[in-house]
Amino acid sequence: MPNDHYVPRVHLRKFYSPALKDRLYAIRKSDLKAFTPNAQAVCTIRDGSTNAYLRDDRAVEYFLRTIEPNYNTALDKLSIGEIDKECIYTIAGFIAYVITCSPTGMRIGSGPLQNIVETEAVIMEAKGLLPKPLPELGDTTFTELLRDGVVNVTIDPKYPQAMGISAIKEHTATLGNFKWEILQNDFADSSFFTSDFPVAIEKTDDPRILNRIVPLSPNLALRIRPDLKLDRSKSDFSFSNFSYRRHKVSHNELVKLNCLIVRCAEDAVFYCGDHPWVRPFIAKNRFYRIDPYTHKLSTSNGTLLITTQRAIKIHSR
Repeated sequence: MPNDHYVPRVHLRKFYSPALKDRLYAIRKSDLKAFTPNAQAVCTIRDGSTNAYLRDDRAVEYFLRTIEPNYNTALDKLSIGEIDKECIYTIAGFIAYVITCSPTGMRIGSGPLQNIVETEAVIMEAKGLLPKPLPELGDTTFTELLRDGVVNVTIDPKYPQAMGISAIKEHTATLGNFKWEILQNDFADSSFFTSDFPVAIEKTDDPRILNRIVPLSPNLALRIRPDLKLDRSKSDFSFSNFSYRRHKVSHNELVKLNCLIVRCAEDAVFYCGDHPWVRPFIAKNRFYRIDPYTHKLSTSNGTLLITTQRAIKIHSR
């Protein structure tokens, strides 16, 4: 069984420390343990890209062959402003892959499916379409058992992964037709972090929209601004709706961006410079993670589920 990297090694190598040569600094949020791995040793799951729900259980590996070999060239093009279709496709595809195949992405994708199953089960019971609970559970209903936590719905995380892999090219086209902001960091002692989920979320003035903050190297990151007007029913690989601007971040902006990157990491945070401020900064922001959030609205026809994501504080790990 192969060791599959859910964050590509070509991305992690960009954060190698000059002091360590072929390694990078790392800290786990869960226990603040520091270590210095190489890209081969982290963000990997044995057979992680294999998905039995798909006709071709290794389908995503074919997709990655169009992404990983072009990653370094794509970053060079972003840096000098020579952005072409291949560059957009490569970076958007890298982001789509992380969102789809990382443990964080699969966990987040399981949340909406769990809510759908629970809501459908409650509706079915109300219509008399479910059998009564076992007598051993007492005089109760499935809805009550669900509400009280006696019964839980568990989603196989490989199922949302399969859904994501099946639509990964469409997702790539969507990301590539949004507005990109190329974030340049010129602070030598304060580089961008990356992580085991390097696709942080950022709130906007519109509650329907979450920007994506994606570190690409110690001095380069992206802010991707979704466009609600984009027609997502058609995959436009000419990227006709793509636009970008460059922005040199201030130190205050850099702190806020790194805060988002750390808080949205699942556990491991990676960086290239072991400066004195780094470990206290990670320790301060470690009790957060991205979670799905579903708001249920009762309608005349049933229940409307509105799903989004939040970086929430968790008090224990």
